[in-house]
Amino acid sequence: MNPAKVGDKVKIHYTGRLESGEIFDSSKGREPLAFKIGDKSMIPGFENAVIGMNLGETKIEKIPSKDAYGEHQEQLVFTMDRESLPEDLNVEVGLELDMHGKNGECIPVLVTDLTEDNITLDANHPLAGKDLIFEIELVEIS
Repeated sequence: MNPAKVGDKVKIHYTGRLESGEIFDSSKGREPLAFKIGDKSMIPGFENAVIGMNLGETKIEKIPSKDAYGEHQEQLVFTMDRESLPEDLNVEVGLELDMHGKNGECIPVLVTDLTEDNITLDANHPLAGKDLIFEIELVEIS
């Protein structure tokens, strides 16, 4: 059997951890993750880790933040008036909200700070700025 390459459809089982050891996602107990290598549906470092793997192979790959969800960008953290939010919205730190961009696209944001007058929101991906460690098992190539 040939190793996985760009253009192949693959199925993998994975467990994703932070450097602290905390698991942030896993396919264990679920169907394997299916994707086509090269279609950019996965983070670049993950796709690159699968390229060259053989069927049945398991590996552990550390993916730096720049090849995962990117570096944390301060320009995506902003403050706005609490008055601009609906009055019935119970806002607290850690709450995820959806905002709408100029073209109507949905942008998830995280509430990171509250004062009496303002709310601070972060539009970075929750894993931005973090190096990720994946245990990957290649279970199918087609």
